[in-house]
Amino acid sequence: MPPLTFVAIVAVWAAIIPLFQIPAYLLPGPVEVFRRLITEAPQLWDNAQITLLEIIWGFGLTLVTAIPLGLAIALSPLAKQIVYPPVMLLQLVPKIAVAPLFLVWLGFGMESKVLLTLLMTFFPLLLASISGFQILDERLLYLTRSMGASRWQTFRFLRFPAALPVIFSGIKTSATIAATAAIVAEFVGANKGLGYVLLRGTSTLDTELIFAVLVVLTVIGIVINYLVEFAEWVMTPWQRTKNN
Repeated sequence: MPPLTFVAIVAVWAAIIPLFQIPAYLLPGPVEVFRRLITEAPQLWDNAQITLLEIIWGFGLTLVTAIPLGLAIALSPLAKQIVYPPVMLLQLVPKIAVAPLFLVWLGFGMESKVLLTLLMTFFPLLLASISGFQILDERLLYLTRSMGASRWQTFRFLRFPAALPVIFSGIKTSATIAATAAIVAEFVGANKGLGYVLLRGTSTLDTELIFAVLVVLTVIGIVINYLVEFAEWVMTPWQRTKNN
C-alpha cells in the first residue's frame, strides 16, 4: 500500500466520524485506535506471532504440496484421472464445516489451524499450477525435442519459466486466503492468536481493540503480499525486462 493511499484512508476515516456523528462504540477514531495499538502492543505482538506461525506453516505446506501435485496432474493423464477427482471432491466440502472435526482430531493447538489454512489455500494454487504447467505451446516442445533437449532441460528452461507467472498469481491468491484461514480457524476454537483477541473484543464490544487487531492483520497481509511480489521479481527476471 503506497504511503499516500494510507494517509488518504486515515484522513477519510478521521473526517467521517464528526461529519456523520458516528458514536465511538461503533467506529472509533484513528487516534484512539493507534493509541490502543501502543497500549496493547505486548498482547498484540504475542498473539500475532501465533497467527503468523499458523500462516507460515499452513501456507508453506501448500507451496510444497500444491505445486508438485499440479505438475503431476498437468503432465500425467494417469495422475489427472486418479488424483484430481478426490481433490476436487475435497474442495467442494465447506472448510468451516469440517473445522470442528479438526479440533476433535488434533485438539486446540496449532495443528488444527495449520491444517485448515492448508485446506483453504491449497486448491487455488493447485489450479494455478495445473494451468501454468499446461500453458506451454506444444510446438515449442516439438522444437526442443528436435534439437535434442532432454526432458529435464525442456522443463528447466522452457516449461517451468513459462509456468511461473501463472503460478505466482495462484500464490498471491493463496497468500491472501492464508491470513483469513488462520483467523477463521482461531474463531472456531483457540485460546490465543489474533482471532482469539478479535473474539474477545467482540464479546466485550471493545471496538478499539477490534480495529487495532484489524490494523495488525492489514499490516501482515501487506507484508505477505510484498514478500510474494519480491519472490516473483527475483524468480522472473524476464518479466522485469518485459515491463520496462
